[in-house]
Amino acid sequence: MSSHQIPTPILAALDRADASWRPVLEAGLQAVAAADPAYLPALAVDDYLPTEGRIFAAFAQPLDKVKHVLVGEGPYPRAESATGVCFMDGAVGELWSETGLSKPVNRATSLRNFMKMLLVANGQLDAGDTGGSAMVPVAQAARSNGAIQTLAQLQDNLLGHGFLLLNAALVFRKHVAPAIDARAWQPFLQTVLAALGSQSQPPTLVLWGKIAEALKKLPEAGRLPQIHAEHPYNLSFIQHKGMQELFGPMELLRLQ
Repeated sequence: MSSHQIPTPILAALDRADASWRPVLEAGLQAVAAADPAYLPALAVDDYLPTEGRIFAAFAQPLDKVKHVLVGEGPYPRAESATGVCFMDGAVGELWSETGLSKPVNRATSLRNFMKMLLVANGQLDAGDTGGSAMVPVAQAARSNGAIQTLAQLQDNLLGHGFLLLNAALVFRKHVAPAIDARAWQPFLQTVLAALGSQSQPPTLVLWGKIAEALKKLPEAGRLPQIHAEHPYNLSFIQHKGMQELFGPMELLRLQ
């Protein structure tokens, strides 16, 4: 494969990744450039999220620590929310309020439903009643029962359980459909999945929503165990038995 010149700002963003990933990510960028030589140069001079060179922030998780690969759709479409880490909304600080989940959590629909799924999984919430009034005693208890208090702590717990928090599209642009950016990054993800699949214990792929599920067709994904669910912005996600069984034993809402 001929070597392509990767634009300097894109290459510089690799510094946020753990050193164990560097050769894999460089090979992934070469694969993107080979598939569409115009894509990365155009991206490098465009406005995109996440800002501050955080495209590869998810790869701060060292390669040999990865036990699960959680794949979401793409970065949040707001600068303060897009962190380069799937599903972690940078605009959210505190998780709880006096009356339930905090306002920022309630606004971040996927996060709200994910937390409610965890609460159902650990028996703190009844699957048939996850509304506002049911959340009041849960939130009050969370302030004193060893529960995590911030989104940063939830992210730390996920990382501690070996999650690579990845998006199918690594960037969001207002004027480009997410599915188009996701398609352009597919050769990159194939390179990442191939590296993970060659580990002695390949991690489990956790795919949320249709854009992420498109990865199922990739031969590299076929070598990894997989669990699928609807995207957590769907209310039905709260009741997803497979997700409850996967995440419940991890006790992600407890300080660890």
